[in-house]
Order: sequence, then C-alpha cells, then structure tokens
Amino acid sequence: QVQLVESGGGLVQAGDSLRLSCTASGRAFIYAMGWFRQAPGKERGFVAAISRNGGVTAYADSVKGRFTISRDNAKNTVYLQMNSLKPEDTAVYYCAADRNSGYASAPHSRENEYDYWGRGTQVTVSS
Repeated sequence: QVQLVESGGGLVQAGDSLRLSCTASGRAFIYAMGWFRQAPGKERGFVAAISRNGGVTAYADSVKGRFTISRDNAKNTVYLQMNSLKPEDTAVYYCAADRNSGYASAPHSRENEYDYWGRGTQVTVSS
C-alpha cells in the first residue's frame, strides 16, 4: 500500500503563489503522479500530472503557464507550484499515484487511471 499526504494549502490573495507537496510513504516504488482538484459544488477534475521519470508532464488548459508540476524521487515527493492564483483556483487539491504507468510514458489525466489518493489540502484564493 501507498499512503499519500498533501501539504502546503492555505488562504492567499489573487495573484499570489503557493507550492503544494505530496509525499508518498509505504512501498518504495516510483509512480506516475497527478494532481486533481474539486471546487465546491463541482466534480473533481484534472490539474496536472508527471511521469515516473519526471520527463513528461501534462496540464489542464486552465492552469497551463501558471502551474508547474515537478518531483523529487529521492524524497518520494511531488510538487505543484501554483503562480498567479485566481479565485477560480479555490478547491481541495488531491494528489494521486498511478502504479501502472510506464517509466517514461505520458501521464494520465483520467481519475480512474490512478490507484492511490491523498486526503486533500484546501486552497482558497480570495479576490
């Protein structure tokens, strides 16, 4: 089993930055990782993902150019750097791990491709 713990959320103003972290514990495998978010009253949706080797990334159109996903495999941690935050970025952010993705394969954007999920961290952006 893999446990994922997100951190770094908080309350910020529009235009500010935040960096979310997700640390994996349990089995020492390297998985493709993704970030998803769920705003109040909305379904959870894809934000960003990164391949197992860190060489391939994918982003939702709404965050391209503002968010950057990265990973440090030595620390079993994936990051989501969020710049130029907007009120519409307000959501609970979840990290997820895909144990079946190939080492250098493009990461998935569909929730059902991910096997493990964290409990989420709240990000609130005030206008």
